[in-house]
Amino acid sequence: MKFKLTKTTESFWGGTLYQIEATANFGSIKKGELGGWVEKEDNLSQDGNAWVYGDAQVSGNAQVSGNAQVSGNAWVYGDAQVSGNAQVYGDAWVSGDAQVSGDARVYGNAQVSGDAQVSGDARVYGNAQVSGNAQVYGNAQVSGDAQVYGDAWVYGKKLIGGYFYHTKEKSEEIEVMENDEDYETLCSEPEYEEEYTKEKETINIGNNTYDKSEVESALKNVKSL
Repeated sequence: MKFKLTKTTESFWGGTLYQIEATANFGSIKKGELGGWVEKEDNLSQDGNAWVYGDAQVSGNAQVSGNAQVSGNAWVYGDAQVSGNAQVYGDAWVSGDAQVSGDARVYGNAQVSGDAQVSGDARVYGNAQVSGNAQVYGNAQVSGDAQVYGDAWVYGKKLIGGYFYHTKEKSEEIEVMENDEDYETLCSEPEYEEEYTKEKETINIGNNTYDKSEVESALKNVKSL
């Protein structure tokens, strides 16, 4: 074993966090050195050089493994995984089933959640948010107030703002469906239920009702004669 839970505790959301203490020398950590806070031993792998520092917290079923580091005021919780040589620090949060791996860095006030993945040499920082099934990888950087969510993939780019929610093949055709004056929906190969189809406009002539488009078409034909 490389660490143990100490008797020093603090409360959080009705639970208890335990400060950790190194029981052996590994990496840059010395035996007897105090670390950050975990809810249970499984939150930090006993293998590798992974460590939780300072005021950082790891709770729930989250785990820090490999040579990963969590430090500062960072919080990793839920079922999140921080592995490889990844680092989470500052006031960053990683939650849900999110994964931060490789040499990735998540810091500042950034948040990674849902099933999102940040890997490779990617950087997520500032007030950036990565969520849903989004993936940020390679040398990508997401910062500022940028939000990457849905099924979006970001790689090899530096994003400092905006909302990125979907990635598509260039050959994929997208249809724009207007919902109202403020919103529209982007959809590939949409299928409509009959109840949502646009109602036909009609015209009353005498006691009869006619389709407006058919009447207009007939009038155009008359004019062309």
